[in-house]
Amino acid sequence: MSANSHRGLTEQAADAAIEGACKALRLPTIRAQFPEMAADAAKVQMTYRGFLAELLLAECDDRARRRSERRIKAAAFPRQKSIRGFDFDANPNIDAAVIHTLAKCEWVKKGLPLCLIGDSGTGKSHLLIALGTEAAMAGFRVKYVLATKLVNELVEAADEKQLTKTIARYGRVDLLCIDELGYMELDKQGAELMFQVLTEREEKNSVAIASNESFGGWTKTFTDPRLCTAIVDRLTFGGNIIETGTDSYRLQQTRSRIEQTGTG
Repeated sequence: MSANSHRGLTEQAADAAIEGACKALRLPTIRAQFPEMAADAAKVQMTYRGFLAELLLAECDDRARRRSERRIKAAAFPRQKSIRGFDFDANPNIDAAVIHTLAKCEWVKKGLPLCLIGDSGTGKSHLLIALGTEAAMAGFRVKYVLATKLVNELVEAADEKQLTKTIARYGRVDLLCIDELGYMELDKQGAELMFQVLTEREEKNSVAIASNESFGGWTKTFTDPRLCTAIVDRLTFGGNIIETGTDSYRLQQTRSRIEQTGTG
C-alpha cells in the first residue's frame, strides 16, 4: 500500500482511522488527546513534524507515568509520603540537602545501604517511604516491608521449603525498604533468616532500614552478638546513616493542635 493511498479522507473518516490505528498500536494517550491536540496545533499553525513530536512525547510521558505508578503500587507502601511533604523545620536534626541528594537515587544505583535511626515520631518511616517512592519513580524496583512481617514470611517459607525462592524474590528488587527494625526481639532463626536476605543483597542491591534503636541497642533485636555485628556491618558499609533524633515532631504537632483548638 502506498503512502499516498489514504489522501482525500474526509475528517470523519480520518478520525475513525486514527481511532482504529491507536487501538491497534496500543496508543491510548494519543487516542484520547488527539482531537484537542489537533485543534490546538491548527490554531498555532504547527508544522507536521512538530505536531507528530507533540503526539509521540505525550504518549511517552504518559507511559512513563503509568510505569511509575505500577512500580509504586508494587512496592506496597502502606501510605503515600513525599520529600516535599516532610517538615524539615520541625526536625532540625535532618539535613534537607542530604535528603534531597539521596532523592537523586545514586546510592540505589550503586547498591549502597541507608539507615534511618531515631525515636518514634521523628520522621524515619516518612523518609523511608518518600525515598523509596523517589526510587520507584526513577525506574528502580522497590519493595517495602515491616521487619516483623519479613521475618514471619521467611519462617513460613522455611517451613514450606520455599526459603530459597523467597530470599531470591527479595534479592531481586533494586531497593528493599525494611521498616520498624528493632521494635521487637527476633529469635535465633528469625535473625539468621534476615541475615540471609541481607547477604543475598550485599554489594549488589540497596537496603534501606528505619530503626528506633541505635546500633548499640541492636543486641536487643539480634541477641547473638556475632550475628548482630555482621548485620550492622552489612547495613552500614559504604552507606548513609541519618540520625533523626529523639524529639517526636508528631507529638509536637499534636500538642500544637491541642493548644490552638483549646481542647485537651
